[in-house]
Amino acid sequence: MGSGKSTIGRELAELTGWHYYDNDELLDMLRGETAKDLLANEGVNELRGGEADALRLGLHQAPPCIVSAPAGTILNPELRSLLNEQALVVWLTAKPETLARRARGTAHRPWLGGDAEAWMSKTLLERAPLYRSAADVAVSTERRRPPAVAAQILDLLTERCS
Repeated sequence: MGSGKSTIGRELAELTGWHYYDNDELLDMLRGETAKDLLANEGVNELRGGEADALRLGLHQAPPCIVSAPAGTILNPELRSLLNEQALVVWLTAKPETLARRARGTAHRPWLGGDAEAWMSKTLLERAPLYRSAADVAVSTERRRPPAVAAQILDLLTERCS
């Protein structure tokens, strides 16, 4: 959350001409609610189930395409396996304070009710080994403009596919 998945995904889609599937949009399409509303109205299990369904839907689209995955899907071993088997995974990284700053002020995001930076720090510390295990490559978004990050990812994709 706050790493730039949606913005950079759209930038990369423009560079490649590939379709971009945003997990937040897929979740809303499948469940009719934002992640924040789903968490508030149905609870964490329904949110995680909805995010998983949205990711599976994105991964079933015709390649080549770009699919954003919500950070919490990494907690699910089945989804980590799907990502490893079916996708080239780019982990967008940034400092917890940067992630919290970027994520604040977006109404559709859950989990940010209290101290967002503390939540980000704790969550990132817990999940970093899982992100690392699923990622084919990690790309920092810290102090970088989305077009530059998207161009770097395109260069990495070109290297891997040639």
